[in-house]
Amino acid sequence: MNQHQTVGIVMIEDDEGHARLIEKNIRRAGILNDIKHFTDGTSALDFLFNAVDGPAKSGPAMILLDLNLPDMSGTDILARIKAENSPLRRTPVVVLTTTDDKIEIERCYDLGCNVYITKPVNYESFAQAIRQLGLFLSVIQVPDAE
Repeated sequence: MNQHQTVGIVMIEDDEGHARLIEKNIRRAGILNDIKHFTDGTSALDFLFNAVDGPAKSGPAMILLDLNLPDMSGTDILARIKAENSPLRRTPVVVLTTTDDKIEIERCYDLGCNVYITKPVNYESFAQAIRQLGLFLSVIQVPDAE
């Protein structure tokens, strides 16, 4: 993220406790960017592709994506974002999920995820992983949507 653009963070996470923990520890890492939180894939996709202030219409974003959502699979969302004709195909997607199945990890990378993080079960390990993610977010460069 450079100083010339504001990169919004879109968090798609149905577990409110995990969402609060993620945001709290991203903030602790010094990341002050706007975070928009969605608890289901349908509303997240609508925002990403159709909202006036969404990344497809108003600028760069980073997506934090849980795979286990109530209305659709996170891999379906990832496939839509990274589709060849998608205006968001270059948008960085960090999969942040409890799923540590090797086949699922490979599938996400094949679909185009940029980073895959398995949520640790232990609270302090989870908090530390998110703080490290915050440090990562502070140094990466994000392309504009097309």
